[in-house]
Amino acid sequence: MFTKILIANRGEIACRVIKTARAMGIRTVAVYSDADASARFVKLADEAYRLGPAPAAESYLKAGLILDLAKQSGAQAVHPGYGFLSENEDFAAACEAAGIAFIGPPASAIAAMGSKSAAKALMEKANVPLVPGYHGDNQDEQFLKAEADKMGYPVLIKASAGGGGKGMRIVERSDDFIAALASCQREARASFGDDKVLVEKYLTRPRHVEIQVFADSLGGCVYLFERDCSVQRRHQKVLEEAPAPHLPAATRQAMGEAAVAAARAVGYVGAGTVEFIMDVESGQFYFMEMNTRLQVEHPVTEMITGQDLVAWQLKVASGQPLPLQQQQLAIHGHSIEARIYAEDPDKGFLPATGTLVHLQPPAENAHVRVDTGVLEGDTISPFYDPMIAKLIVWGETREAALQQLDAALAAYQVVGVTTNIRFLRRIAANPAFASGDVDTGLIARYHDSLLPAPAAPNSEQLALLAVGETLAAASDDNHAFGALQGWRLNSTLERRLGFAHGDSRIEVLLRQQQEQQLVSVNGSDIPLRANLQGKQLTANLGGKQISATLVRHGAQRVLFADGERVAVDYLDPYAYEEAGVHGETHMKAPMPGRVVALLAEAGTRVAKGEPLLILEAMKMEHTITAPADGKVLAFYFAAGEQVSDGDELVDFEAD
Repeated sequence: MFTKILIANRGEIACRVIKTARAMGIRTVAVYSDADASARFVKLADEAYRLGPAPAAESYLKAGLILDLAKQSGAQAVHPGYGFLSENEDFAAACEAAGIAFIGPPASAIAAMGSKSAAKALMEKANVPLVPGYHGDNQDEQFLKAEADKMGYPVLIKASAGGGGKGMRIVERSDDFIAALASCQREARASFGDDKVLVEKYLTRPRHVEIQVFADSLGGCVYLFERDCSVQRRHQKVLEEAPAPHLPAATRQAMGEAAVAAARAVGYVGAGTVEFIMDVESGQFYFMEMNTRLQVEHPVTEMITGQDLVAWQLKVASGQPLPLQQQQLAIHGHSIEARIYAEDPDKGFLPATGTLVHLQPPAENAHVRVDTGVLEGDTISPFYDPMIAKLIVWGETREAALQQLDAALAAYQVVGVTTNIRFLRRIAANPAFASGDVDTGLIARYHDSLLPAPAAPNSEQLALLAVGETLAAASDDNHAFGALQGWRLNSTLERRLGFAHGDSRIEVLLRQQQEQQLVSVNGSDIPLRANLQGKQLTANLGGKQISATLVRHGAQRVLFADGERVAVDYLDPYAYEEAGVHGETHMKAPMPGRVVALLAEAGTRVAKGEPLLILEAMKMEHTITAPADGKVLAFYFAAGEQVSDGDELVDFEAD
């Protein structure tokens, strides 16, 4: 067994590998970019070395430098994590040539499965069922369109070297094919440096079911059952679970055996995932691709099998046999993973950046696990994937796991960036998901119920916000926002507070009548007593005892109470009466990125929803559309130029 390994990755997966390595008595070496100099994984590792500036191309993708640091540190092996160099055959080969073990498959296996087109040709020879499609080398746009026309729509255009939902487009009509192809190829070039695509028939009600396989260098190969990853948006996984709901035992075995056959066909060694697409109606499954690395969602497999897959990786890479044989593996219980992202579901899931000014995950135990790479005070930057954590739950049954998931999501507190936590809770509560009726169209089908308009704070929440703000302001040295100096709940003073929620303004009155303190919301008086210690607020509202957390971040006030999160803006009492709402004609960048293309001309009239420009951020394209019927007055950036979050993009005049 190795005594020291280098982890060629960052964030949550680096922390995950360090945890297992430490348990096995293996020292760890971290490598980091300037953006990650104080990151959690750097602090956890036994040693750490700087790679370079924040962009991945100047740090985490510098294979030669990483290999040099592995030699310099005395590491005997490199764990690539997932993403970055994990499926780079040249890096795997370079490690082997340098006498350093690559904790992953041989370069030949990565090469065989690295191209979706080549992999599908290989699977066809091995009699693994494939979705009808074109996987060849001819990339002429008219030829590809003709192939799509022959298949019949809808079709899926997919980057051959792709993954993570990048470089994928569903095309519903022949007339849309050429534009979708161009967009897909641009995104593929930006993400993978390769714009080759394949075109497949798109199944209208597919499930995404994948098999975890493991092989050693001695000829052993097993499957550790399946994960259902059907709940997706933009082809990226949102919730994953194991085992797959309502999957017949015969189908599970057939898929497992097919996955093992695929791994054996390429001389596979280590952890891998064979992904299948399954038709809900017929139950037929088809090979999609093989990911030649550990998957983000591997914890759900660990939870139902009781195995540590990173430990398996380390043992296999050091030449040991698989810890267990197929007949020794069994499923116990049910596990679900939710990916906690810094993103805004109400704005098309745009990635969010900012500082985690308050971060309180749920308590971990035998049923709840949190895999994270960040701590309170860390910054979610625009340079990398905006994942905050993976929340993994386990229960004896799927119903028990769902209950654990909702409770853990309700307890997860984040302030400083917008997150998808509320959205995840709605999915977990969706009747179709709760019953196991899942397919990749679930989010789109239930879009309106999963993404309703934000609800206004109720009277109880407003009362807690008002009393919490008053107590916090009274203890501030600067008495920010015009707080009445010396105000306390046992005083005889009256205080009126204003909050903004969306476009609405809300007023709350705090006052004392004789010996009783009252809060007046929407015309109703509620007796109260309250105490604030730091962020922790305890209050008695009309006889109901409540414990809550109140976080003040700039003008924003965020309350966590009874498993709910409500955010409002506190209105400065001196500016409250004067504040006005005025039209905003300058459309701003929702995140840092690069302008890919301008889709309209200055001086022209456009209709609401008409695309104005394409912004590339975090290697994905986002289309900025007209907010109303009106006129484009000017663009402030040209195609190819970089923009920062909040930069003015378009001067737009609405009718």
